[in-house]
Amino acid sequence: MPTLVAAADSGQPVPLGPALSIFDPVHIGIDEFGHPVRVPLIYRNMLIGGEPGSGKSGLLNLIAAHGALSLDCRLVLFDGKWVELGQWRDCAEVFVGPSPAQAMAVLTRLQTMMDNRYTYLLAQGARKVERDDDLRVVFPPYLVILDEIAYFSATVGRKQDREDFAVLLRDLVARGRAVGIIVVAATQRPSSDIIPTSLRDLFAWRFAGRCTTNSSSDIILGHGWAQQGWSANTIAPTNPGAGLLITEGGSPQQVKVAYLDDKTCAAIARYAATLRAAVRNPGITGTADLPAAS
Repeated sequence: MPTLVAAADSGQPVPLGPALSIFDPVHIGIDEFGHPVRVPLIYRNMLIGGEPGSGKSGLLNLIAAHGALSLDCRLVLFDGKWVELGQWRDCAEVFVGPSPAQAMAVLTRLQTMMDNRYTYLLAQGARKVERDDDLRVVFPPYLVILDEIAYFSATVGRKQDREDFAVLLRDLVARGRAVGIIVVAATQRPSSDIIPTSLRDLFAWRFAGRCTTNSSSDIILGHGWAQQGWSANTIAPTNPGAGLLITEGGSPQQVKVAYLDDKTCAAIARYAATLRAAVRNPGITGTADLPAAS
């Protein structure tokens, strides 16, 4: 593997360390026994919910950091507040702020790209993008991270626009996995109008930080878990980052999310942006790739 270098402020080359892969499991923290918890995101999606201060931003930043350092994937970020994911902006292909119109345009573009990739897979007799095949280079995986679904799906804009956004997002979550589109979405309002069952059940991984009620916890994890003793309502408000993690067909497990402070996130983001600039090859593009970050 060739050595990657980047120009330092002095003009001298600085060797860069190894990068990650989006096909690698993402380290998100430790379980109740202190063992590391790592989750594979490729071919999967993740839903994150909980009240403000429960640790959602910490988990989002961990996933964004892994995606930024994975040079075999591209980042698309939605952040209605600008600042939750803003540090990763220079690592992203597209950064969507509090603009419903831009959010709709980007989701529509992603849907078009998804359809084009499936058309090509059908022509090639393939079922999905694999780690070790040529399609991974032509069709790099996309990590789509949305902070606060409710801002785009239930808060701003016209009712029809909000409904259209929810429909597009559901389609991306439902069909995007095989062509390398990963959706990670977070919300502070785990209510049925924000996360209907038909959408929640499409997320293979679900993380519930502290919730104010058992029903809010069940909206994230799945109906009936609170009755079985698994409720994020029991998490202490003084324990941010603690939550319940569940996978498709599995049972919840207690997890403490690893914490990256703002300074560390900023350093990782600068490093990742430098890595990406060093290896960028404009000649390799997907069938319907997105425009440059805006």
